[in-house]
Amino acid sequence: MNRRSVLLAATALTALPRLPALAQGAPGDAIRPLVLITRPQASAPAAYQAAELVAQEWRKLGLQIELRPLPNQQMSQVVWYERQRWDATMWQMVGRPERGDPDEMVYNLLHSANIVTGYNFVGYSNPEYDRLAEAQRSEMDQARRQQIVREVQEVVNRDQPYAFLVHPVNLQAFNKQVFVEGSAVNQAGLGIRNFWNWISLQPAGRQRDIIVNSTEPVKATNPFYVSGAPDSWVTDLVWDRLMRVGPDGLPQPWAAETVTQPDPLTIDCVIRQGMTHHDGTPVTVEDVIFSYEAPGMGDESPMYKPFVQNIASVTAVNDRTVRFVLKRPDAAFRIAVLAKLNIVSKRIWAPVVADYLNRPQNLESYVEERPIGSGPYRFVRSRVNEEVVLEANPNHWARPKADRWIMRIILNTEATLGALRRGEINVLADYFGDPDLVKTMARQLPAMIAVREEVDIGFQFIGMNLRRAPFNDAAFRRALSAAVNREMMAGAAWNGQAVPSNSMVSPALAAWHDQGIAGRVPGGNLDGARRLLQEAGYRMVGNRLHYPSGVRETTTPYQ
Repeated sequence: MNRRSVLLAATALTALPRLPALAQGAPGDAIRPLVLITRPQASAPAAYQAAELVAQEWRKLGLQIELRPLPNQQMSQVVWYERQRWDATMWQMVGRPERGDPDEMVYNLLHSANIVTGYNFVGYSNPEYDRLAEAQRSEMDQARRQQIVREVQEVVNRDQPYAFLVHPVNLQAFNKQVFVEGSAVNQAGLGIRNFWNWISLQPAGRQRDIIVNSTEPVKATNPFYVSGAPDSWVTDLVWDRLMRVGPDGLPQPWAAETVTQPDPLTIDCVIRQGMTHHDGTPVTVEDVIFSYEAPGMGDESPMYKPFVQNIASVTAVNDRTVRFVLKRPDAAFRIAVLAKLNIVSKRIWAPVVADYLNRPQNLESYVEERPIGSGPYRFVRSRVNEEVVLEANPNHWARPKADRWIMRIILNTEATLGALRRGEINVLADYFGDPDLVKTMARQLPAMIAVREEVDIGFQFIGMNLRRAPFNDAAFRRALSAAVNREMMAGAAWNGQAVPSNSMVSPALAAWHDQGIAGRVPGGNLDGARRLLQEAGYRMVGNRLHYPSGVRETTTPYQ
């Protein structure tokens, strides 16, 4: 029996203490049964077990909790596009290189400007938070900006719009009989599942394909849509960007040969000479300008729009130089904007954008028959729920060492390990199963399997829908978050391959992380959660938690 099984069994046997009798006066209505959405156990065993643990603790507060497993695509549809409908959901923010700067996590996730269609899907709105999120963007003094980012984390700790759970420790592996072990590139906060590794892995013999796994299907291959973790691995390789976040976490020129800043509001990028799209057409300054203008046109690209809103203008200085003029200084611009937005062909995309400006749908629904970028890999084919195949771009200045990059969709974690053992995949990129199984395989096959571990930039959390009572009450959210034992979560659900979280800024980003915040959740534990509810006027009647006096249940249950 592994650690997860032992701890889950112990938790299930814990007695169900009663909430103390609370304030005088007639109680409000009983809180309706709440639904916690999660991915299925087979595809995300750690997240599913975490949801079980959370539900057990919340039931001890007198809540009726139903776990609702949904396939990944249906889960995304409900949570992202039906924002009034659901109560709470398991969710993750995956590690991406541009998240090495805290701006994306700080501004994009919880600023109120992003509530309707952006990343702020929980509906959190706080003017104090907005002010700090904006201030850290424009603060050019590093020490002062670090202090503001820590203040942001304290505001989130107080308001608890998320119940943060853990920062996973990425457990990854590769076949060192297929690749030269020393050619593998590790990136801080990401491990070997990164852009630089995919172009640097050196084949050791006749097998020249990088074959990685994904535990979830690709939803879209669209340069204007951040649609999911495996989707972003593909877009990273197919489309170039002016800059890239290097293995050390710092921005470096990529499609831009040079990046200079004549003054705090002006940035000049000289694009590489001779760049071409995969269809053979040249990459021009007009392509670059369009790539940064399109996300700001209407609401066609809601996930990218926040990143271009500080751009006052983007113009051509000459046939190779693009000038960005900003509305205000932006400390994160190189990582959060220049290293994030994809360079597209204006010839291909301008008619598409013009068409979608007159449609009810936005660009996220557009499917390019054969995606055309200029990146180091070019698109070959995609089979729904099976695989994506890319091939090395022979005309790229950074031509990959491998011939092809193939992603195989394997939803079951046991099947994934079998595929690694048999050589059907040669990089274990996406794994949420029992870490001991991977480490045991490496001990059994020391000449074949190399293992790498890295604390993730991203995090696993519960998103609570602030549009729906009782989650609109910060006291209620604080109580629910306090009831979660994060140490147990890391040990039981993630088998020790995680560290407790209470912040959107990972401890992998030591310069920005608010040290010790994981131990400062308001209330602190289950007893503290009961106390918070009592102080806020919630009452226990029998085994059911009721709203404070006078509060009626008017929210339609999630169906």
